[in-house]
Amino acid sequence: MSMAPIRLAVQGIGKIARDQHFPAIAANPVFTLAATVSRQPAVVDGVPHFSDLEALIAQGPAIDAIALCTPPQVRYALAARAIEAGLHVFLEKPPGATLSEVVALRSLADAAGVTLFASWHSRYAAGVEPARQWLAGRRIEKVSIIWREDVRVWHPGQDWIWQPGGLGVFDPGINALSILTHILPEPVYLKDATLQFPQNRAAPIAADLHLADTLGTPIHMDLDWRQTGPQSWDIIVETDAGRLHLAKGGAVLTLPEGTQENPDIEYPGLYARFADLVRAGLSDVDTAPLCIVADSFLRGNRKTVEPFDD
Repeated sequence: MSMAPIRLAVQGIGKIARDQHFPAIAANPVFTLAATVSRQPAVVDGVPHFSDLEALIAQGPAIDAIALCTPPQVRYALAARAIEAGLHVFLEKPPGATLSEVVALRSLADAAGVTLFASWHSRYAAGVEPARQWLAGRRIEKVSIIWREDVRVWHPGQDWIWQPGGLGVFDPGINALSILTHILPEPVYLKDATLQFPQNRAAPIAADLHLADTLGTPIHMDLDWRQTGPQSWDIIVETDAGRLHLAKGGAVLTLPEGTQENPDIEYPGLYARFADLVRAGLSDVDTAPLCIVADSFLRGNRKTVEPFDD
């Protein structure tokens, strides 16, 4: 006997919801899109739309879960209210504006008996899991991360990303950290960092991080939001068995024996995982990537650079 679909609402209807969440939901028969929530007008034909979460809870159709795709600065209150209403919660990355609020949400979800999923979409890129398996049992000698992109292309006019809690260049950089903390066999910690803040912004535009794992393996990370032309999303791991190279954000994996590239499976993978968690009554709230970002702000040196306007 088949189980009833999970009735899902999506709140925060921006580019990521339109380009990634809606197609992944439509392709997964475990879910049905039951409602959307946004200050924007209705966006999906035939799907009930509400201007805020309270209106959905008070007036909307019955739902089982909600995916929160809002900026992180407002997400805690929304997630806490959803949990209070007995809903399972899918958090777009980063899971919150602070580490402590994510920890608090986990406690609320556990007490309410609902699922909380801190999603890290880059972990579901095609090359990431094979990379993790290949590295298991090998001696890792050095790791280099180059994550450089053009903020004007990826976040045009999004002021929230430059505000406290918006993370700045760590918004894309946390994707690399989510891969790093998944594929390396040992835990990773921050040793030192330099963060570059434009004079007119409250979040960094570039960062240089020195990390290590618990075996002392050196890890260097170069983040920059000012790269034009081809974008760089690369992780290179030197091992006793040769070099591993993840390119294009984890989509392309090159090992000593060759290169493999497969179709994009990130958001379908996230929703498959969310469905499994809901059905099993479990949560998945890995804060390791956010811990490193928080430590970078806590431990890093701050350097002021020229103003930035998009």
